[in-house]
Amino acid sequence: MERRWLNSYPSEIPGHLDYDSKPLFAYLESAAEEKTDKTAVHFLGKTLTFGELHECSLRFAHALTTLGVKKGDRVAIMLPNCPQAVIAYYGTLFVGGIVVQTNPLYTERELRHQLSDSGAKVIVGLDLLFGRISAVRGDTNIEHIIMTSVKDYLPFPKNLIYPFIQKRQNPTVVVDITYNHEVHSFRDLQKRSQPVKPQVEVNPDEDLALLQYTGGTTGPAKGVMLTHKNLVTNALQCNTWMYKNREGKEKILGALPFFHVYGMTCVMNLGIITKAEMIILPRFDPAQVLKTIHKERPTLFPGAPTMYIALLNHPDLKKYDLSSIQACISGSAALPLEVQQKFQAVISGSLVEGYGLTEASPVTHANLIYGDQVRGSIGLPWPNTEAAIISAETGEWAEPGEIGELAVRGPQVMKGYWNQPEETASVFRGDWLITGDMGYMDEKGYFYIVDRKKDLIIAGGFNIYPREVEEVLYEHEKVKEAVVVGVPDAYRGETVKAFVVLKEGAECSEEELNKFCREHLASFKVPRLYEFRQELPKTMVGKILRRVLLEEEREKAKQSS
Repeated sequence: MERRWLNSYPSEIPGHLDYDSKPLFAYLESAAEEKTDKTAVHFLGKTLTFGELHECSLRFAHALTTLGVKKGDRVAIMLPNCPQAVIAYYGTLFVGGIVVQTNPLYTERELRHQLSDSGAKVIVGLDLLFGRISAVRGDTNIEHIIMTSVKDYLPFPKNLIYPFIQKRQNPTVVVDITYNHEVHSFRDLQKRSQPVKPQVEVNPDEDLALLQYTGGTTGPAKGVMLTHKNLVTNALQCNTWMYKNREGKEKILGALPFFHVYGMTCVMNLGIITKAEMIILPRFDPAQVLKTIHKERPTLFPGAPTMYIALLNHPDLKKYDLSSIQACISGSAALPLEVQQKFQAVISGSLVEGYGLTEASPVTHANLIYGDQVRGSIGLPWPNTEAAIISAETGEWAEPGEIGELAVRGPQVMKGYWNQPEETASVFRGDWLITGDMGYMDEKGYFYIVDRKKDLIIAGGFNIYPREVEEVLYEHEKVKEAVVVGVPDAYRGETVKAFVVLKEGAECSEEELNKFCREHLASFKVPRLYEFRQELPKTMVGKILRRVLLEEEREKAKQSS
């Protein structure tokens, strides 16, 4: 295969990287040895040095050992971004365990499925979630519950004030935990345990570090099996792409949740491997993010388009200095050009679009941060990563410019789906991972995504890719957010519907949007239906949940038939 994208690489980025065969936790050991007193984690005023983070992680590993956790056992972590999330993650790896990242917003049904499917023996959770965890425990293999509170790692006097804030924000949630031989306090376990490294042999190439569950858009969520090598190589690829990073000098803003593979790789693991300071926030709040950037001066800000949109539309944006930001890679959804240009105008560096999927740890492509940015492209494959387009016509590799299905392979690609060999076989063609995304490659090796294969709208025989319509809507000066779906239509089969959120204070009619779209789109691509909303359903990462809107439309169609 001709790897034409390598000709578009700047001289600073090699096409091939040699990786040390080391488990992920070895990088925390190195950081603790070389940068013992350097800040590793900054959390709402509380800091942990690399030495302290390493010691806390070893204490947690020792605690797990006393609870009977052995190599290969699964440990679920159901926490927002906080020091405990990092400690529990690396402590689990030290004991040879497999982390199961769990979204704190999961319902009982989702939580029950994930815990049952993974066979997790231990879960580490936030005190506010104790009722939900207890309710599903009997249907799972969970033997031990370890509970913690955000206040446990807050500085004085925030740790005293926090319970009152918590009660005001969650007045209906009663935290009533009785600790016993099965329910444990994270803080007490830390105090009782020793910072001793478990004697466990880990094979980075073969041993799993993580079960990362997919969103379940096509059925029950599947556990993606990622090895130590998968996670290490993707973080190192990310660091190579950001070749101006200075080891031990950068500050990474952790607004992306660590229970999402993007935040885990491009904030937490990248931070540990490059000895950077992680400035972490428990959730994305635009006002808090602006204040944090202004005060703490992070240099790197991995995020999602909706995060950048929220900051750009915040009424107090101009009060804050965001010039410390040197590099942002946007993931989880398409980055509208309008958003990219406006955000770059308020920082001193670059915001570029990247691409990835859970099954690839997650990143496979990105635009050049310090070079030419190609409009509408997801960029170039990362070092050691190959990408190709499978022709929809022939099933063979497509020519440049021909639309087909994107396939990738590289050291960051998963081993497969947990206990699902048939599902695994369905997404691989040899060692190529078939992504389900439709796109094309240009003559220079830049890749473009036109849309998810399953999101394609076929109206009156025409193929319509939602992303193209959304890009036009985002160019309208009054539109803050937009998402396009195909809804049932008796005549055309499907028709295009746009869900739109307007900028604060803006007024806009369907007629105005329709006129604008007709000036920029072929007539068959123009939305026939518009719905204005105050907000759109999103994941914790800020990815708009197109499937939720589709389900709503299908339910409406069912009721009206």
